[in-house]
Amino acid sequence: MAGRGTKQMDVRGPIRTWKGYGKPQRSELYLRWSLYLMPLILMATVLLAAGSAVGQEAYRSTARVSLVIGLATTLLSLRAYRTSLDHYLKRPTTHLRWLVLTGATALAGCWAVLLLGRAAGPENPAGPPFTVVVVSSLVASAFGPACVGLPLRRAVLAGLGGRLLVVPATLVAGIDVATSAGMVVGDLIMMAVIGLSCRGCAWLQGVVWELDAAREAQAQLAVAEERLRFSRDLHDVMGRNLTTIALKSELAVQLARRGRPEAADQMAEVQRIAQESQREVRDVVRGYRTADLHAEAIGARAVLRAADVACEIDLGDDADGLPQQVQSVLGWVIREATTNVLRHSEAGNCVIRLRREDGRAVLELENDGVPAVPIPSQGGGTGLRGLRERLAAHDGELSVPATGPGRFRVLATVPL
Repeated sequence: MAGRGTKQMDVRGPIRTWKGYGKPQRSELYLRWSLYLMPLILMATVLLAAGSAVGQEAYRSTARVSLVIGLATTLLSLRAYRTSLDHYLKRPTTHLRWLVLTGATALAGCWAVLLLGRAAGPENPAGPPFTVVVVSSLVASAFGPACVGLPLRRAVLAGLGGRLLVVPATLVAGIDVATSAGMVVGDLIMMAVIGLSCRGCAWLQGVVWELDAAREAQAQLAVAEERLRFSRDLHDVMGRNLTTIALKSELAVQLARRGRPEAADQMAEVQRIAQESQREVRDVVRGYRTADLHAEAIGARAVLRAADVACEIDLGDDADGLPQQVQSVLGWVIREATTNVLRHSEAGNCVIRLRREDGRAVLELENDGVPAVPIPSQGGGTGLRGLRERLAAHDGELSVPATGPGRFRVLATVPL
């Protein structure tokens, strides 16, 4: 209705959502579904094993119960995997509740399947053969998330304890000692394989997030280092002059109180030092605001290589012949673009090219590793907006032309 605000929903397809993720998010999504596949595969094994016995009258009820228990354990295991991985990545979650519920369901299911199989018929006192597969699948479904959500030693103890609690059920069901021992050994081997796989996936994802945090910290350190450089230069310039001004002002006060004419000379000296300090501060600020083209290119390559980004620079043979103002403003473009690469992308490659075209200097910067989301700078980001204003003061322009997926390009043109 008119007069009421309408909210637009951002409906994004799975492919666009995937492209919008960064590398850590993509890695986590891939590893999460790798974990989720384990209980699904075990559930498929239960379906195949128990489904083959549904047609047999003696084992029909046991097969149906196995299917129900297998489905319940799989659903609980999926939830346990999710919360356990969140806990491993140090996110708030209630993983212990789901681990206990999954383990209890799997243990009760093992007992129910073994005892029902024993009572299925006298022709097979040990129960149907598929019970071995069902028991192993249930044990593995509960042990996998425990290896992710618990310390490794506690997970191993919990898995061994849970498997030992199944042994009395095998003996009560009439399975001989040798077969029971073989089931225990087989289950322990499968538990070791699944446990190491699950723990490895969680560890790998933790390493990915740590590397991403280190990359972000590196970008922040680069900015902090530039701020420290400016503050150090300003301190070196102003520290000595301000100390001199303070001493001469104090001397002028003492001379004025005594009626000495030298007080005027001291204040004139203070005035001279103040004016000189003002000039030196302007020089510092001008030097900070004036970026040398070659120095900025070399600095950009060093910073990017430190962040494990391959950087290719081609300034051509005529870079030194450009006017000083053009070199300065293009140096600022390189500085700002390098900061954007470190902050807003996961680039592995960056290219910086300079050429002359129709009486204008054209600086091109292109990098990869950009998520497929709307680029903030096109909507008026402060960094590129400042560059546009700086270029506009020299009749220059800054554009962000369209590129291929995952790439970002900036073109800065300045008339010569």
